[in-house]
Amino acid sequence: MSGRVVPRRGALGRVVRAGVGRRRVQTAVITLTTLLSVAASVLAVGLLVASQAPFDRAFAKQHGAHLTVQFDGSAVTAEQLAATAHVSGVDAVAGPFAVSSVRQGTPEGAPPGFEPPPLTVAGRTAPDSPVDEVSLIEGRWAEAPGEIVLEAGARHPDMRTGDGLVAGETELRVVGIAESVGESAEAWVVPAQVAGLAGAESDYQMLYRFTDAAASADIAAGRDGLAAAVPPGAIAGTQSYLDVRQTAQENTAAFIPFVTAFALLGLAMSVLVIGIVVSGAVGAARRRIGILKSLGFTPLQIGRAYVAQALIPASLGAALGAALGNVLAVPLLAEVAEAYGTATVLIPLWVDVTVLAGALAVVAAAAFGPALRAARLRTAEVITMDQAAVGARGRRVRHLLGRLPLPRSVTLGLASPFARPGRSATLASAVAFGALAVTFAVGLGSTLIAMKTDGDPDRAGEVTVRTMPRPGPVPGDTAPAKAADPAAVASAIEARPETESSFLAAKTQVGVPGLTGGTPLVAYEGDSAGSAATMVRGRWFDSPGEAVAATRFLQATGVRVGETVTLAEQGRTVRLRIVGEIFDLGDKGMAVRTGASSVAGLKARFLPAEFSVELKSGTDEARYLGELNAALKPLGAEAAATEGGKSSVVRAMQALIAMLTLMLVAVACLGVLNAVVLDTRDRVRDLGILKALGMTPRQTIAQVLTSVAGTGLAAGAIGVPLGVALHGWVMPEMGRAVGTTIPSADIDVYDVPLLALLALAGVAIAVIGALLPAGWAARTHTARALRAE
Repeated sequence: MSGRVVPRRGALGRVVRAGVGRRRVQTAVITLTTLLSVAASVLAVGLLVASQAPFDRAFAKQHGAHLTVQFDGSAVTAEQLAATAHVSGVDAVAGPFAVSSVRQGTPEGAPPGFEPPPLTVAGRTAPDSPVDEVSLIEGRWAEAPGEIVLEAGARHPDMRTGDGLVAGETELRVVGIAESVGESAEAWVVPAQVAGLAGAESDYQMLYRFTDAAASADIAAGRDGLAAAVPPGAIAGTQSYLDVRQTAQENTAAFIPFVTAFALLGLAMSVLVIGIVVSGAVGAARRRIGILKSLGFTPLQIGRAYVAQALIPASLGAALGAALGNVLAVPLLAEVAEAYGTATVLIPLWVDVTVLAGALAVVAAAAFGPALRAARLRTAEVITMDQAAVGARGRRVRHLLGRLPLPRSVTLGLASPFARPGRSATLASAVAFGALAVTFAVGLGSTLIAMKTDGDPDRAGEVTVRTMPRPGPVPGDTAPAKAADPAAVASAIEARPETESSFLAAKTQVGVPGLTGGTPLVAYEGDSAGSAATMVRGRWFDSPGEAVAATRFLQATGVRVGETVTLAEQGRTVRLRIVGEIFDLGDKGMAVRTGASSVAGLKARFLPAEFSVELKSGTDEARYLGELNAALKPLGAEAAATEGGKSSVVRAMQALIAMLTLMLVAVACLGVLNAVVLDTRDRVRDLGILKALGMTPRQTIAQVLTSVAGTGLAAGAIGVPLGVALHGWVMPEMGRAVGTTIPSADIDVYDVPLLALLALAGVAIAVIGALLPAGWAARTHTARALRAE
């Protein structure tokens, strides 16, 4: 009969609970590490899924157009357009529809010079169509001349069905409100009404769906096929559904690349740190494992116990992390809801479930290796294991370092990592991840600040002069304010001897064939205009007929640097050659910038202009403003110091980056703390001997901190380059996600002094993580340490 002892039922559960309760530090590390990785993963996956779902569902339901094309009505016939349905790759078509760009009447209370943006009006007999089925949300469809249906996003917030509307010089009555997910038009009338609104020959609009349209290359191929099927120059403009989709998702899309990077970083740290914790738990409990095996516990039961000891705190951390991820996503997903006019979108439940299951699977996998080693340990070997054998490692290194002219406590600390090279390597990995996170976060923050500055092409002047003073109540004054004469304001600015240079910028909205709603146009006068603009490629305009445009505009229109674009205003047109791509985050990246003489033929009405003024070196800005305002007040203008732009999206990014970085650094510090606690417990008898020989508490703390400082320095030297590389990959992805190209100067934000400082982040993380166990070691009584086994 075997003498094997069979553990009672429930004994394994007591072992698991005892392990969790006794190892509080390891439990906290596992919980916080899992919380971080799950929170970042839920946020990244949830943003990706929830931000795309509203557009994709609506696009599929309404059979949205993959490509909206506006054709020049004088260059192509309706029969030729109908034939484009047979072009290779075209799956379905709608049209041709007559289309025109008109302006609404100026609303009451608008500032002087203001006109509403152009309104793209298409002639359609019904909302139903094989492509771009318009959804009526209020009222009915236009049935006769004099009636108009407005797109929900293009109407004034106070406008309802039954209200009157002036389009061009024609009075219309709003009979319906509708939605076009692909934004093919901003208003619809009966076809016969379009010619009367345009005041000239109208263009044609065609809506296409392609068999392949998942990527920009597919849309470009389809556009090239259509261009080959019609006379040269017939295509006046195009709009891809990918650009509409990107615009609707731009605020949340900007967060996804760096949140995903933090999520993957947190996941990697979870695997590493949880592996460190479980390995340490196995190493510290080898004698206890031998006792359990001698009592009858099988290798499988012991392995299950250590996996369970990791899964219990991990489950708590995963649940808290999922909740935190959902909370952090609320303000970001509110942007999606605002874009579609719907209730706030929530992260789908399946995302939470999938991420939770995946995270726990990762934890189990990270704990399985050490648990398997624990299960395979021989009973006699672990019961009789001598910890002194471990302390004999690295003796040669201690002797070599002892010859250095350094305090003995420092040389002992520097030699400590060589006694346990495996544990030191895992500690260095945790610190390297922390240094990587800090480097990545510093780079992100620096780039965001640079982008806020460089993304404003009109930031050049230290002083901004407005030709229309800021609104304010004037008792007894009921007359509308008037803008000051720009020529008189320019003379007043030039008369000041402290003025170095100045230029004028005026803005309006003009039509662009193929784009609904037109685009912002900024016209400049002055020699220094654009001197501070950041160019992505090409150059600033310097001759009549030249212009620069932002990245988003070039993508939306399909225009390349060196090609021409047509601007339209009430039947008048000008053609400009794009000579440069400018880094511009304002106006949703859709502005075109050129000289005032280049667009004089449009005869457009601009908003009141602003002057940017550069001062000579050494000028007292406050005195200059006071004297200039005295001269401007009779003209109806005012000067003020230029204020930097503020972006709620950038502020939200900075806050999120700071929080995720702190969480990663905290996990790295806890990983260090866990490793140092295990190392200190293993060497507690050596510590007692050193204290008996006269080592003071300060020297003990110095020894413990020095034991991790060298490792931290080496880990920082590894983590910093990895952080720089990660930043160099993520930032261009963020730019592409929001439809812009970030200049390389704004990405290359690391200089040598900053890199040297960041390298010390590894030392700081290691020292902070070792402070608590160092204090514990310093307070340990000598007699208790000498009695420790």
